[in-house]
Amino acid sequence: MSVYLYRWGKFAFRRKWIVLPVWLLLFVLLGAAGAALSKPMSQDFSMPELPSARANEILDKHFDGMSKQFSMDAVTGTYVIGAPEGQKLTDPANRAAVDAFVAKLNELDMVDKSQKLVSPIEITDQMGCLSNPDPSTCSSAPLNVLSKTAPDTVGVVSAQFTIANVADVTDEQRDTAFDIGAEARNAGLTVELSGSVAMKQEQPSGKSELIGMAVALIVMVIAFGAIVAAVVPIVTAIVGLGAATSVIMLGTSVMEVPSFTTFLASMIGIALSIDYALFIVSRYKHELVVRDTAEEAAGTALGTAGSAVVFAGLTVIIALGALGIVGVEFLTFMGLGGAIAAAFAVLTAITLMPALMGAFGTKLFKPKLPIVAQHDPDDDSSVTNGQRFAKLIAKAPWVALILSVVVLGALAAPAAGLNLGLPGDDSMPKTSTIRKAYDLRTEGFGEGSNGVLMVAADLSGTPEGEREVAVTALRDKLASYEGMDYVTEPRWSEDKQGVMLNGVPKSGPNNQDTKDLVAEARGAEAELNAQYGMEYGITGTTAIYADVDHVLLSKILPYLAIVAGAAFVLLILVFRSILVPLTAALGFLLSMAATFGATVLIFQEGAFGLISDPQPLVSFLPIMLIGLVFGLAMDYQVFLVTRMREEFVHGKSPKDAMVAGYHHGARVVTSAAIIMISVFGSFIMETDVTAKSFGFALAAGVAIDAFIVRMIIVPALLVIMGKWSWWMPKWLDRIVPDIDVEGTKLEQLRNQHVDLEKQPVPVS
Repeated sequence: MSVYLYRWGKFAFRRKWIVLPVWLLLFVLLGAAGAALSKPMSQDFSMPELPSARANEILDKHFDGMSKQFSMDAVTGTYVIGAPEGQKLTDPANRAAVDAFVAKLNELDMVDKSQKLVSPIEITDQMGCLSNPDPSTCSSAPLNVLSKTAPDTVGVVSAQFTIANVADVTDEQRDTAFDIGAEARNAGLTVELSGSVAMKQEQPSGKSELIGMAVALIVMVIAFGAIVAAVVPIVTAIVGLGAATSVIMLGTSVMEVPSFTTFLASMIGIALSIDYALFIVSRYKHELVVRDTAEEAAGTALGTAGSAVVFAGLTVIIALGALGIVGVEFLTFMGLGGAIAAAFAVLTAITLMPALMGAFGTKLFKPKLPIVAQHDPDDDSSVTNGQRFAKLIAKAPWVALILSVVVLGALAAPAAGLNLGLPGDDSMPKTSTIRKAYDLRTEGFGEGSNGVLMVAADLSGTPEGEREVAVTALRDKLASYEGMDYVTEPRWSEDKQGVMLNGVPKSGPNNQDTKDLVAEARGAEAELNAQYGMEYGITGTTAIYADVDHVLLSKILPYLAIVAGAAFVLLILVFRSILVPLTAALGFLLSMAATFGATVLIFQEGAFGLISDPQPLVSFLPIMLIGLVFGLAMDYQVFLVTRMREEFVHGKSPKDAMVAGYHHGARVVTSAAIIMISVFGSFIMETDVTAKSFGFALAAGVAIDAFIVRMIIVPALLVIMGKWSWWMPKWLDRIVPDIDVEGTKLEQLRNQHVDLEKQPVPVS
């Protein structure tokens, strides 16, 4: 591979005024096509074949399509009404204001008129729960009645809207739904709105990308000691990300693409494009010192560093593309979006970058900046901090290894308390009406009222005379669970073969106790079916959250096995070693554990006060984090250790090869990691809680893996293992193709005075 990339590097350098216009034309055509043919992205994050779908089937069968209310696409709104402090909603003036509000809501055009909305006070009164609150009746009253925890101070009105899909809700409709409570608010009541009609889809502000690029520019100025060289990787990042985004937008013209796809592509595209360009430019800078011409330096840089970039990129593409095995559509698209961005990062690095090097020539590193260019790692006579640090590791490798493992173990400890969930009303900003509605409802009805279990039972297989008994048995069974607060009275279908019940947990939707309750309640179906022939399903926010968690957690191990297995094979090809790929994978496990621990500590436990409102981590963060950080970790493994192997292959001892490779590679890996951290970390500034946690976790993962695992643990192990680091069984050595990432064949042919641009490459 090194010879072919060498040839292309020299061609692109020499024919720069052909390559650059071709890239410009491609960039413009992709952008124009993407803008002209793209369609709105989907907001549908539904997951097919979840256990909660059974309840929807029963609702469709016996309750005339009522399952639409529980669809993730359904447009619903829940108004939570609170009385002024020290008063009750049943006070005459407040009751009149509530009645007027409900009447006004019934007149709203976009409210579904199939069922007339009724005041919660009126429902409570009709049940006799105002004049004679019998606990046996009122404790299991319908959900939209007056509060019990704070008696008669909070009421709930749930509305179904005629808007077809959540993605179709406009800002005007959202404002109208909220403003309908203006008169009631003026009368002194609190009226807050939750539900999908109130949910505004936050779009990335773009500030994160700009901050990431600004930090990257500063880092590269320091890394290269020159401004022009620092700007060129930014150019390739803009081109690579722009082209990848255009391809994704083109995809929307033929299929539904989730909106989160571009968020991940932005993260990956910027970071990888800059990193890969940085690695090649850094090698070009070194080759300018030892080669006769700039063209020869460009070809050699692409033949060596370019080979490493190709295989580093392949590990990222494999890790992201493999998300398709999870079986969750929006995760598949997110992975594909990231893989497309990674592919363009590689493509721009090995095709556009040598042409840009040709355009600037030796002027790429002029003028040199004072101070920052003083200690140049590309000058073997210059003593760098990286070289000093490598010598410290070489002197005491066991100390470096043990201390690093202890630090990572301490960071990993909080991961034992990992709790997952999906972003819900409780994760919204405390100033939003959705979060205020959640808190007010919790105050009046308990936290579990925000995550009601909707139980739908099918009694068509139950003898008619036993149906009442069967439903009573189901209700008693559900009510007997410790985590259940209460179960409402059953609501029968017109054909008397279906029934609906609502179970209100004691804990909130994302609480582990509630998820355990869902599993427990479902587990009783076999017994009731055997006794009465009854089938039932459980749906609602809580049940769906529990289902999603289960699906994603069950896929982590097979996903990790496939990704790690594929990457292990690739790394054997790259390093021609068994132990180096093995230590790379084991080091990744350490960095993952530490990353999860740090993220749980900050976002879930609220340590150091960095997050004002700690919440469970989003359910799909672990599997996405594993995929992304694994790919990036292997990048740094390839970047740093290929240079060490190159020094070993060229005759240095294992210890000296590690120090020499560290001397040349530490600055570029450090720079690449800082760029990644700044790009990912800048997403903490986004208002969306998912973006915040993703940004932090990715930044922490890169920092831990790059600076502790790749730059301390792996070099220490290379010294400890010595020549065994590069051992491979003879039988395996014979069958594994020699891809020559370190450019050994390139150097051999050059020493034999072979014309590398004209002669065929000998097969070894």
